[in-house]
Amino acid sequence: MRQCQIWLENIPGSMYSQSRKHDVPKKDREDADDYDVRTWREHCTTNDKGQVCIPAMAIKQAVDSSAQKLGLKVAGRKGATYKGFFASGFFCESDVPLSNGKPILKDKVEMIAISANSNGKRGAGSRVTRRFPMIPEWNGIVKITITDDILTPEVFETHVRAAGIVVGIGRFRPELGGVNGRFRATKFEWANFEI
Repeated sequence: MRQCQIWLENIPGSMYSQSRKHDVPKKDREDADDYDVRTWREHCTTNDKGQVCIPAMAIKQAVDSSAQKLGLKVAGRKGATYKGFFASGFFCESDVPLSNGKPILKDKVEMIAISANSNGKRGAGSRVTRRFPMIPEWNGIVKITITDDILTPEVFETHVRAAGIVVGIGRFRPELGGVNGRFRATKFEWANFEI
């Protein structure tokens, strides 16, 4: 088994925008627009200090998706790809706190207003203004445990780099036809360990 720390940063010009579902109750007689104005910051995932974090599963799913999209074959495995090995062969240790020289706090993030489908599905017809947190510049360190030795450092790094370009994270990412949430890995630090 191996552990890896990966230094991530946004690709310039590609902001990160979160859209976590929240359950903040509406106030009496509060319409949908007023509710959205009041609660848009609740779309952020945060730690106990109020620092915005990338959810561990967002990183996991981005790398898993890159394995599916790349479709690279495993040598000596009769045409098998790495997809299944990524699905069960690694996990992220925890959410990834973000900074840009100082911690990025939920209470300080900027807002982006977009024209969205009223029911959240493409082609719905009617549109409404929706607001989401926007983080123009960020970096963070993700801690990974790799449980399957078939995922060598070279293979893993290739898939992480692809995840940052073709999959991304957050709202309106490349995987869903958008441009947000693209990132690059600037450093990988590896360590082996025994159980």
